[in-house]
Amino acid sequence: MGGETVPVVEIRGINKAFSGIRVLNDVDMRVDPGEIVCLCGENGSGKSTIIKIISGVYTFDTGTVCLQGKTYSKLSPATSTDAGIQVVYQDFSVFANLTVAENIAFGYRVNKKQRFVNYKNDRQLAQQALDKLGISMDLDIDVGMLSVAERQLVAISRAVVQDASLIIMDEPTTAITQKEIEKLLDIMRGLKEQGIAVVFVSHKLEEVSAVCDRVVIMRNGDKVVDSPVSDFDTDKIAYYMTGVDVAEEPFVYEDTGAAPLIEVKDLTVKGKFENVSFGVKPGEILGITGQLGSGRTELAQDLFGLTPADSGEIFIDGEKTRINSIKDALRHRIAYLPEDRLTEGLFLNRSLGENFSAAIIDKLKGKTGIVKEKKIAALSDHWMTQLKMSKKVYTTPASNYSGGNQQRIVLGKWLASEPRIFVLNCPTVGVDVKSKSEIHDIMKDLAGQGLAIIMISDDVGEVMTTSNRVIVMTAGKVVLEGNTAEIPESQIKEAILQTV
Repeated sequence: MGGETVPVVEIRGINKAFSGIRVLNDVDMRVDPGEIVCLCGENGSGKSTIIKIISGVYTFDTGTVCLQGKTYSKLSPATSTDAGIQVVYQDFSVFANLTVAENIAFGYRVNKKQRFVNYKNDRQLAQQALDKLGISMDLDIDVGMLSVAERQLVAISRAVVQDASLIIMDEPTTAITQKEIEKLLDIMRGLKEQGIAVVFVSHKLEEVSAVCDRVVIMRNGDKVVDSPVSDFDTDKIAYYMTGVDVAEEPFVYEDTGAAPLIEVKDLTVKGKFENVSFGVKPGEILGITGQLGSGRTELAQDLFGLTPADSGEIFIDGEKTRINSIKDALRHRIAYLPEDRLTEGLFLNRSLGENFSAAIIDKLKGKTGIVKEKKIAALSDHWMTQLKMSKKVYTTPASNYSGGNQQRIVLGKWLASEPRIFVLNCPTVGVDVKSKSEIHDIMKDLAGQGLAIIMISDDVGEVMTTSNRVIVMTAGKVVLEGNTAEIPESQIKEAILQTV
């Protein structure tokens, strides 16, 4: 037994309840040095609770936690940090007004109880961390000036400089491009080679297969699987996460010969994209993909009147029109689901009913100009049923819902406006596997009802499964287009990464 590996962290028989509701049921889990473990599960499965227990943020009701071989019946964040446990959360928790060096060294100085700043020492610590990760970065630039991917690297560097033995990464690939994801996965492999363990939380199942040694799957507070990644394919992981078969059939469009519902010719927004042309017929789903900065989001915003085009033409039902404002878009029955539901799509502190009614509030007003509660209640009940949401009181704030249900709320808000053309910008970012599949089904159903759907996504697999045609944008230009059934996925990925 003397040669047995001592786990970096091991939890045994952990139970946790909030307000009498059990969220973890006798959960066991261990992570060994230099091991990459993927922690999978739908929203509400218990993943975040496990992370917060290991990091000392939450107390646990019963069970034990072992860190570096030492057993604890309770933990604090300081105890966890001292044992080398570091968490990189989705928001990274960096200081936008401090430099890269100051951010990386900050946690180290706090833990060492250093009262004064030594800028030379900060730079040395930061450079050591960056060297350890094999990356280069301007140490003196304010973090607020960095991209999302660069801020993430700062957060990881901050963990490394504190002699981390385990780095927990919570949904680290949600808001970065495919190229940046590949770099992050390489960094995780580098950490593994240095003996640093990684717990990787992700909804993107292909990433799990690419980098992880072992998969731990949670469902409804129970650990249902703990096995080597070689035992799984993505469909099997999805099955254990949800308890149901969520394998999707590719979208099939039957061309009836109808004219395009929307058509754009040589559309240009200076500095964003240029000479973009395409048409979408009723019942079609057009997938648009490309890296962040490719012009894909600006194109979507243009179609909704947020960034009017400098030149080019837009035709609705064959008639030339101009869309210079959201009001113009709504008049032509165009809806837009934005990329960031939290800041652009939802009124988080407002009720479910207020969110569902936001786009059609004028239609709901009576002669007195007052919206009757029963109308909002009926509207909410309708869309909760249509979108397969768990029933809650329509006065429940949107902030109380999971990511997948929040996305359904934004969908319902715009579907209430009865659109004919629906532009969806990354509609499944940050949602769990089951919700992702259900949102895809909603899109296909809408296409079956004759809507023209334009879906933007950096997930090539999603584009291939849910659209019948694809456009690839790079540096503001269309570099590839065609039917998804005729273009290999590898060709699309190559086009995304090419330079123009």
